[in-house]
Amino acid sequence: MRLKDKVILITGAYTGIGKAIAQSCVKEGAKVVLNGLQEALGEKVAAGLGARCAVHRTIDITEPHAPAYLVAESIKVFGKLDAVVNNAAIVASSNMVTTTMEFFQRILAVNTLAPFAIIQAALPHLSESKGCVVNIGSINAWSGEPNLLPYSISKGALMTMSRNLGDSLFREHGVRVNQINPGWVLTENEKVNQNQQGMKDDWYKDLPDVFAPAQRILEPKEIASGAVYLLSDECGPISGQVLELEQYPMIGRNMPKKQ
Repeated sequence: MRLKDKVILITGAYTGIGKAIAQSCVKEGAKVVLNGLQEALGEKVAAGLGARCAVHRTIDITEPHAPAYLVAESIKVFGKLDAVVNNAAIVASSNMVTTTMEFFQRILAVNTLAPFAIIQAALPHLSESKGCVVNIGSINAWSGEPNLLPYSISKGALMTMSRNLGDSLFREHGVRVNQINPGWVLTENEKVNQNQQGMKDDWYKDLPDVFAPAQRILEPKEIASGAVYLLSDECGPISGQVLELEQYPMIGRNMPKKQ
């Protein structure tokens, strides 16, 4: 039981990567506070994990009172807080021409500013427990696709924050901060996103080798495995690091030649 008796707050936990992390954490002995936006989904996930191990709190993390509320609920229900997983994010397409300032600000609010605010609210409790933070970023943090411009910028900013806080908070408070940058993951939302962009229903079964050398893309549970390691005591003093979880190298990759 690698996470026995740890209390972990997980945002974006009703679907996809967040749900898989919650399930893996409970299997490893943790108690989890789940956050998301769709109440019915939250009830279902929490029920599946069991009332003794999981509660859900449905709230938009960009609401001014949301960070303090989620932290307070964690303490109220389970008596302490050992870790935060900032997973909630908006993945939406736009580029230099189509991006409005309102859209850009919303992306940053959810993907970058809210995680900062949650860490800030949780810090006194994480300092007491010598806990940790795992931020879920994206390989797009390195530059991103042209049509994922605001999203990529938000994840790049999150990555810088993780490295910065991973140093300062560990030195000053004993709180580790790390980030996972997943590649392409087959979540429920990704299936819908690709369908809405005109892809066939089973698009993920026939992908070009350039994107999927393994003939498939990643599963949420594979990202969850990395999160469990970073959340666990076996991670030791590792802090301020970014774990890339993709099936090909992001830097120095030999792209296939055109035929």
